[in-house]
Amino acid sequence: MGSAMNPPPEPHHMPPNPPAVILVRPQLGMNIGAVARAMLNFGLTELRLVAPRDGWPNPEAGPSAAGADAVIEGAVVFDTLADAIADCALTIGTAMTTRDMIRRVTSPAGAVAEMRAAPVTSALVFGPERTGLTREDLLHCHALCTIPSNPDFGSLNLAQAVAVMGYAWVMAHDAPPPSWIVNHEGPAPQADLAGLIAALEAQLADNGWFNPAPGRSESARRMLRNILTRPGFTAAEVQFLRGVVRSLSTPRPGQ
Repeated sequence: MGSAMNPPPEPHHMPPNPPAVILVRPQLGMNIGAVARAMLNFGLTELRLVAPRDGWPNPEAGPSAAGADAVIEGAVVFDTLADAIADCALTIGTAMTTRDMIRRVTSPAGAVAEMRAAPVTSALVFGPERTGLTREDLLHCHALCTIPSNPDFGSLNLAQAVAVMGYAWVMAHDAPPPSWIVNHEGPAPQADLAGLIAALEAQLADNGWFNPAPGRSESARRMLRNILTRPGFTAAEVQFLRGVVRSLSTPRPGQ
């Protein structure tokens, strides 16, 4: 009970523009429901599902959602992660390790600070319960977020991981939003970036650049996506680079 000496804490207000929560290939309906409950606890309401193993809707999700019916009913299903993040300009994947990738690695607080700094559509991406996000999944993410935990027993279940990120999101409301680069509108939507990568891949393929040796072509494509996703190009920069690719593929008159 609060008193004049020890007043009760003020209730938290939900920060604006919360990120979408994307579950990639989730396995059990009850786990999706538990995620929905954790989301609503912290004011996160937009749930996106990528290729859920047992299909969707799933009757097992309702009981474990424990009243978070609005999140469950509003969940949207996508065939691929690329489709799920097409409108997102900032995607942060959760992973215990960097999988030997060159990527920025941040904490939950750092991830939330970055999402608050840029007024763009953002997403937190979580992998399947047993394996987490694959290397291919992480290539779609601008940064990786690792949750500090016991190094001898660091595995969190899916709902726990979402709850930790949700708590970080709510607590960020107590801190002033971090600054963003002056005159920088934030990263381009992933659909725009995907268009640039596809255009560049097509031109390189036409030029015979990809090594035909087994496995080399796919490795080169992963490297290309990794390089182009990491900087967080703006929409204007993506359009500029699309123009560069078109110029390289179309000789100037008289040349």
